[in-house]
Amino acid sequence: MPVASLSDLLLLRIDRQLPLNRQIYHIIREAILSQMLPTGMQLPSTRDLARALAMSRNTVTYAYDQLLAEGYLETRTGAGTFITDTTPADIRLAAPPHPASHGRHADHTAQPRSALSARGIAITQQAGVSDRQLEAFMPGIPDVSRFPHKIWNRLQNKYWRRTHPELLTYGQGGGHLPLRAAIAEYLRSARSVNCQAEQVLITTGIHQSLDIIVKLLGENGDAAWVEDPCYWGTRSVLNSLDIKTLPIAVDAEGLPLEHALTPPRFICTTPSHQYPLGMVMSLSRRRLLLEYAAAHQSWIIEDDYDSEFRYGSAPLASLQGLDRHDRVLYMGTFSKTMFPGLRIGFLVVPEALAASFASGSAELYRGSQLFLQATLADFMGEGYFASHIRKMRLLYAERLQLLQAAIREFLPPQLEIMGGEAGLHLTLMLPPGCSDQAISNEARSAGIIARPLSRYYMHADSARQGLLLGYANTENEQIRPVFKRLAQIILRHLPPQND
Repeated sequence: MPVASLSDLLLLRIDRQLPLNRQIYHIIREAILSQMLPTGMQLPSTRDLARALAMSRNTVTYAYDQLLAEGYLETRTGAGTFITDTTPADIRLAAPPHPASHGRHADHTAQPRSALSARGIAITQQAGVSDRQLEAFMPGIPDVSRFPHKIWNRLQNKYWRRTHPELLTYGQGGGHLPLRAAIAEYLRSARSVNCQAEQVLITTGIHQSLDIIVKLLGENGDAAWVEDPCYWGTRSVLNSLDIKTLPIAVDAEGLPLEHALTPPRFICTTPSHQYPLGMVMSLSRRRLLLEYAAAHQSWIIEDDYDSEFRYGSAPLASLQGLDRHDRVLYMGTFSKTMFPGLRIGFLVVPEALAASFASGSAELYRGSQLFLQATLADFMGEGYFASHIRKMRLLYAERLQLLQAAIREFLPPQLEIMGGEAGLHLTLMLPPGCSDQAISNEARSAGIIARPLSRYYMHADSARQGLLLGYANTENEQIRPVFKRLAQIILRHLPPQND
């Protein structure tokens, strides 16, 4: 190849403010991969190219040496440097014929196969994660600004200042044992969970907890009952693992038993605070569910995502605490009580499964974030976690009252409010003929998050209309004025009332 041709290509693309040797390497590499520089072409010598580019020969030599090491170039004794043939023979042989060779009836509109699998397409199309999580009324997000950062930093720095080799390697199966012990102690006292430290596994959150449950206890094609409506992340994880999800409509007592259906492998439920409607599973329903699971060898997956925040009464006891047959797997997370970015959750399994789950967890995910786990163990053990929850419970109760007052002030009284006794959100029900998706879209354009309730149902024809309104991450003084703006949007969409 003439020196001028390659030097012209390089001079057009090189930025003299950046490292030159890496730039030369990348430009030539991309030109080879795109076949701008064809197989077998001879490149100029490093001396000639350096002279043409007015730079050190060592700079060019570095780029050539890297390309030689990676197989893009080859040297021939006495001949020079040439571009190698990097296309595998089997790919060349398998290349499809030119469309013209198929004759006049060839389908020239055929599109290449999507990069995503059918499972990947389903997961991404059903995704419900918002990219604006700190907007007003975003449900499920705590007030991260009130987290005691100074205390946390002090505890964390204690580990960074000293050498802790055991925290720099992979974690043991199940997670950092002091944290598992702290969680077990907390759950026994606060949630009436029957467990020891060995039964607690540290995970990255509800999704990973559900993932390992299904992978270790389920088979492809197994069925799972899920509450309808429910958190769509539950359905996404189950579907991604080839579990058939069967929606069971909740009633005033929570998840009912569906005797008409074949007993499932898994029963997923949020008994202490149904998500997203907020009802509490009655004691009689809990006992029936536990007996049903024992009789049919089903596994109950209890998602206890925000039970710490109950206003006006003490947090309710867990379903797991009533289990006498070891059929309940209990999931929790620190995303609501601490901050979502912590990415630490926990899973409590029956004692007979503890060793297998610890081994399976280490095999599938490896241990991680041991410094964070150690810090969290101290945060809990020294009483800061319980203190933080008490403070936030009072704050969130105040914000809930402000939001309820704003709803009563700006909207008609016939609109029902559900789930206003616990958690970090309430659900504002809308009348038939009112599109929660349309309201949500318009509110989003105005900088307000109002999640449409209908998105939480599996099937559109059975979906009720409503809006999930989070209050935890909205400052007190912002709740009334921001909701007033939202109410104006809602009123425009309400159907006219008959006189």
